Amino acid sequence: MKNASRLPKARTDNLVIRELDDETLVYDMVRDEAHCLNRTAALVWKECDGTTNVTQAARALRRELDAPVDPDLVWLAVNQLERFHLLEADAQSPAVSRRKLMLKYAPVVLSLPVIMSISAPTAAQAASCVCPSCCPGFVCVGGSSCSPT
Repeated sequence: MKNASRLPKARTDNLVIRELDDETLVYDMVRDEAHCLNRTAALVWKECDGTTNVTQAARALRRELDAPVDPDLVWLAVNQLERFHLLEADAQSPAVSRRKLMLKYAPVVLSLPVIMSISAPTAAQAASCVCPSCCPGFVCVGGSSCSPT
C-alpha cells in the first residue's frame, strides 16, 4: 500500500527558492525559516506534485542519483519535508526509520535526504545591542554597533 501511495503536494506559496548545483535553498516567508535541501531531498520535493506515486519517485531518483533508491528513502525525505512545513498541510506519510535506512544504504549514505534549517531573527532581535555585557565602557550607536564612551 505505501509503495503505491501518492506523494503529497509540495508547498509553493510564500517561499523563496534558489536552486544551486547540489542543493536547494528555501526561505519560508511565513515562518521566517531558511532550509537547505541536499540533492536527494530536493529531488524528492520536486516529485511531490500530488500525482506521482512513491515507486515512480524512487525510479526517478535512481536515474538522477545513479544509486539504489527504494520507497523508504523517498518516504524519509517526505517525512522531513513535512516536519519543515514544505508540503501542503494535509500531507500524512508513513513513518520511516532513518537508522534502518542508514544501515541499508551504508555504501551510499551520501544519497540520504538531509534538510538543514535555521530560523531568521525577528527585526527586534537583529537590532538588539549587547555592548554593555560584552564590551564594558562601550555604548550602542544606532542600535547595533558599539563605540567607546
